[in-house]
Amino acid sequence: MSPVRVDFYLLGSSDKQAALQFACRLLEKAYLRGHQVFVFCNNRQEAESLDELLWTFKDDSFIPHNLQGEGPEPPPVIQIGYQQEPRGFHDILLNLSDEIPGFFPKFKRVIELVVDEEQAKTLSRSHFRQYRSANCEINTHNV
Repeated sequence: MSPVRVDFYLLGSSDKQAALQFACRLLEKAYLRGHQVFVFCNNRQEAESLDELLWTFKDDSFIPHNLQGEGPEPPPVIQIGYQQEPRGFHDILLNLSDEIPGFFPKFKRVIELVVDEEQAKTLSRSHFRQYRSANCEINTHNV
């Protein structure tokens, strides 16, 4: 089995709302390319905020998505959760949580967003070390 690919996107802004906008653009791109994405958030409030933003971030875009445990079965290709491991999702994990979920090895790819703020950078360095110790293929991208 090939190693999990982990992509860190180093954002040039400390604005967390700008990071969520970037997340929406990534999700749109993944959707248009036929990928399946599970977004892992810290809590319900953050999951619901991203859910709302996906409906409004672009006037001419529709990204089918739902909150984990809600909506149709089977779920759309974008699912947002905060506690449980997703069922049937193994393509891309967008980790917006402060923690690395224990189920990340089940995915082909993990995406981490890093805002330009010291606490976020410290957390991301810790994530980087954890992924490296798990023998992941790590890439960084300056945005």
